[in-house]
Amino acid sequence: MAQFDFILTTDRCLMTNHHHKEFLGFLGTGPAIGIPERAWKWLACPKMEVDELGRPKEAPYGMRKVEAKLIDEGFNAAIIDPDHIGKYLKDAKALMFSHHDYFAFGPPSSTWWGITKKEPINYKSFQELISRPEIAEAKKRGMKILVGGPSTWQWLWREDMIEKLGVDTLFDGEAEKLIVKLAQAVLDGEPLPKYVYVSGDDVPDIEDIPDIKGASVNGLIEVMRGCARSCRFCSVTLRPTRYYPLEKIERELQVNVKAGIRHGVIHSDDVLFYGAVGILPRPEPLIKLHQLVKKYYKTIAWSHASLAAIRYSQEKYGLISKLSEIIYENDQKYLGVEVGIETGSVRLAKEIMPAKSAPYKPEQYPETVEEAFKIMHEHHIIPAGTMIVGLPEETEEDVYRTIELVDNLRSYRSILVPMFFVPMGYFKNKDWFTRIKLSDAHIELYKKVFWHDVYWAEDIIDKFYMQGPLYYPVRLTLKLFLAVAKRKMKQVEAWLESQMKK
Repeated sequence: MAQFDFILTTDRCLMTNHHHKEFLGFLGTGPAIGIPERAWKWLACPKMEVDELGRPKEAPYGMRKVEAKLIDEGFNAAIIDPDHIGKYLKDAKALMFSHHDYFAFGPPSSTWWGITKKEPINYKSFQELISRPEIAEAKKRGMKILVGGPSTWQWLWREDMIEKLGVDTLFDGEAEKLIVKLAQAVLDGEPLPKYVYVSGDDVPDIEDIPDIKGASVNGLIEVMRGCARSCRFCSVTLRPTRYYPLEKIERELQVNVKAGIRHGVIHSDDVLFYGAVGILPRPEPLIKLHQLVKKYYKTIAWSHASLAAIRYSQEKYGLISKLSEIIYENDQKYLGVEVGIETGSVRLAKEIMPAKSAPYKPEQYPETVEEAFKIMHEHHIIPAGTMIVGLPEETEEDVYRTIELVDNLRSYRSILVPMFFVPMGYFKNKDWFTRIKLSDAHIELYKKVFWHDVYWAEDIIDKFYMQGPLYYPVRLTLKLFLAVAKRKMKQVEAWLESQMKK
């Protein structure tokens, strides 16, 4: 049997393809509600197909980048499915973890946890992984443990877990330049730094970023890094903007297609910023990008797009219409995307994200959100719109402005996701909702969002999502969950009304 010096892994909530539906992964950030936990886990994070060595057919894209860099530099490394790491730990020099939300402090996990008071599935899943006795035994034999990924910061809030697991190094930031030095230090038996933070000066240039060697989960392909909007709550804006050339993107598309993947996600912190001048989208690079991706993939999704960019690109160039013509060739009927609404308050928009509405004025932000949702609805683009609740500067009036915006979005096909504020970016050391206390305004917001989401979720499942007999069990389970959720919400509303009458 093959042996690897460096084992990269994560728990089941990330080592999965969510039935080839990326946005089903959101269910893994909450506790099981209304159905057994086993069924909930099957719905959100089914097991990944692996080869004879336990290497997953698809793996999270960021882990694929680290794996590729180590291999390119001559290290013996591989991503291994969590169910198969035990047979490699006896001889491994280092075990490397990555995760989007190690301790469920991030959105939306903390929101689910705060409201239900139940541990989210992703928290429980990672705890089960790191509690395995074979990891502790390998650690005693001298194996090093390194943790990285976008939620590395969470370990700084859980120093007890650093001690319990015996973590040697926390790696915070883009890894491609500095991970090689750490790997060599592991082989040479040199001391490892307890904490590595990748500053703007240490981020990799395009030539430092390798092509992935194996398929990424749901064919996700990165096209750029960084964002120029400089929102104060976001850590992405702390990194410079870099665009992948089309040749590099094509090579990674070919890796996924060779593995049999024909449906994928274009990933950027704002897809419409690809090839942009500052924050202004340009048609030519975006049209070429989508023509290239659709050459390889039958259907695509966008990971993220900004609402101002959607409005601007359509009003200025009719670009959403032009891209839709490319996207909806062949069998594709709709496009999924995550968008950041954040707030309906003009005051808050000015305070924490003045460039979020650019090139429109901050005073026009609610209008920009509505216009962008209208454009998406007309073009069969289905957004998951995230909102931030509990910002340090938030007042009750700000929450009511967000409620007003939710009312105005009722006509547009979408799923809205209000999430408790998490200290990222410049807010990283602020106090936040570790102990959730909802105001009356927050409760009203969540009620409005719930009924908006139920209405459109049923429409989306019936007309767009998971069509065909193969997806019948998943669709049936989703509908069961919606039915249970509606019944529970009616009970909650009746209880709240009774309390108000007392």
